[in-house]
Amino acid sequence: MGGVVELHTHRFGPPTGPVVLALHGLTGHGRRWQILADDHLPDVRIIAPDLRGHGRSPGVPPWDFETLVDDLAALLECETSEPVVVVGHSFGGAIGVHLARRRPELVRGLVLLDPALGLDPDRMLSIASSTLTSPDYADVEQARFDKLETAWGELDPAVLEAELAEHLVPTADGRVGWRVTMPAIIAFWGEIARDFVLPPATLPTVLVQAMKVDPPLVSPAFRAALTEHLGDRLTVLEFDCDHMVPQARPARTAELVRGLL
Repeated sequence: MGGVVELHTHRFGPPTGPVVLALHGLTGHGRRWQILADDHLPDVRIIAPDLRGHGRSPGVPPWDFETLVDDLAALLECETSEPVVVVGHSFGGAIGVHLARRRPELVRGLVLLDPALGLDPDRMLSIASSTLTSPDYADVEQARFDKLETAWGELDPAVLEAELAEHLVPTADGRVGWRVTMPAIIAFWGEIARDFVLPPATLPTVLVQAMKVDPPLVSPAFRAALTEHLGDRLTVLEFDCDHMVPQARPARTAELVRGLL
């Protein structure tokens, strides 16, 4: 049986006060939240772990939602005695929902930024297979071009340069790749294909859908089920941006977080 691991955690803002737990997306890392924290929420205590298999955190199995929730619960129990606001992007949004469902006493509100859960298995197989076929890059320029061809193209160039500096590391034969545990990443694409779950019916929740993502990551079925389940506890917003919501719309993201604090 696998146990919890100690997550490498980035901390922003004051050392005391209500906690915001910020969860990055698949293949990401906790430092992605730094600009949001420093420029838009400097007075808010934010803890942003590198999830298992990401960044500087251990990459050992098991690789599933339940284990990720256990890692985060252990982190929160060390950090605070009060429930937290969880802001999660993409895969991090999915983990936030699972955390709220399994450990509701730890969560006081959810901000889900283009969450990825309950997605088509064939689509996830295609992405995982593509990742295995091309796990790294010939050089930094190729990595930069790959990001520019995706949702990163609409961001401030400084955000991309910070990502390359923090998260790109040497691999084999002079190549470079993201600072992740690749077997874990492949497994997590499979987790995204699991049936979605819903948070507690009384939990204040904000759902943001990035409307430039096609096909969408927020499935119509999940959005409809969340709406029916939460009723007036749910706020649904549509942002005119691509998938990297917290980087593309940091000021609006900060407003949503403050609204639940």
